[in-house]
Amino acid sequence: MRTRLLLPLLLLLAACQTVHLERDFDPERNFSAYQSWSWQEPALQYRPADPRLKSDLTEQRVRSAVADQLDQRGLRQAPSGKPGDLKVQVWLIVDQRQEQVTTYSGGYWNNPWYGYWSGPGYGETRTYDYRVGTLQIDFLDARDGKLVWRGSAQQTLRDGPYNPTERTRMIRETVVKVLSQYPPS
Repeated sequence: MRTRLLLPLLLLLAACQTVHLERDFDPERNFSAYQSWSWQEPALQYRPADPRLKSDLTEQRVRSAVADQLDQRGLRQAPSGKPGDLKVQVWLIVDQRQEQVTTYSGGYWNNPWYGYWSGPGYGETRTYDYRVGTLQIDFLDARDGKLVWRGSAQQTLRDGPYNPTERTRMIRETVVKVLSQYPPS
């Protein structure tokens, strides 16, 4: 009986560890023509504008991680005051979500030697609250201002405090995953 109660919880926790990546882009654009980039201010947008998430430290971490990854992809940051070929904007979004898991036990059983028999059956529904974080990176063409590429990563956030090292590592890993989809092929 305990196994049947723990299985949905374990499946929920396993699902929490995965990162869901998405991307969208304009297939008519020549991405090899983009050689430089600059920030579309405000460079980092927050939803909600929660002070536990929104901070100068978070922005520094995100800016650094994005700049490093764009540099590794051959895109150079435009000199200060000059626009790049691409404008870059990042969104940090945290949603509150809820999951209901119902487990059943008891009821009809079959034994090949003794036939069918039944016992009392019941279902128990539990509700789990959790937070889902999304990091979305948008590239806009600096000439016409149109969105040309968007990548995002979504994952369930664990409860509890993150130390500065964990925050930096988590942001860097997520940015790497999102930008692994750029340029589109």
